[in-house]
Amino acid sequence: MNIVIFGASGGTGRCLVAQAVTAGHHVTVLQHHAKIHKSNSNIRILEGDVLNYFDVENAVRGQDAVLCTLGTKNIKGTSVLSRGTHNICAAMKRFALSRLICESSLGVGDSLPQTGFFFRNLILPLFIRHAYADKVLQEQEIKDSGLKKWVIIRPARLTNGKQTGQYHIGFSEDKNFSGKAIARADVAAFMLQQLKEDTYIQKVIGLSA
Repeated sequence: MNIVIFGASGGTGRCLVAQAVTAGHHVTVLQHHAKIHKSNSNIRILEGDVLNYFDVENAVRGQDAVLCTLGTKNIKGTSVLSRGTHNICAAMKRFALSRLICESSLGVGDSLPQTGFFFRNLILPLFIRHAYADKVLQEQEIKDSGLKKWVIIRPARLTNGKQTGQYHIGFSEDKNFSGKAIARADVAAFMLQQLKEDTYIQKVIGLSA
């Protein structure tokens, strides 16, 4: 399958690239700075910016599906995630693509009650509230896009642990869902599974170990 990964230089994105190539996919990466290097003939690297629609359109052209793991380290106001995702959705509609798998975060929107007291009352308001506000807008961009086969995945706290193949799935209304930290490698594997499964189409799901 031909897939493009946005946010490939991040932790989950790097896992996605490695696992996708191992699985035999042809991977296109759009990156603003040279952080991912071509180590396999199945990797195509394009220089560009997700905030530039024409760069995004160029990356999406000829693909079968899109995976998005965009992130930001900006603790101040940011709109990179929502604006970038708007461009991704627009380019997908331009080429009649329908399958978008997007990584968000547990604690975004109506999943906030599934996070711990320390996160809700200290980490979020003091350090990442702007990024999470942009993630809310990002999710809404996808929901309003008109795309038919999107899945939004909200993983719990991410680690660099080894892939286990074990995870729990929850929805915002699941009061017993425990947001236990999960390896980025497991999140990547789950995202790749969604390329060929329709179980969670047009759903927003939590993912934890």
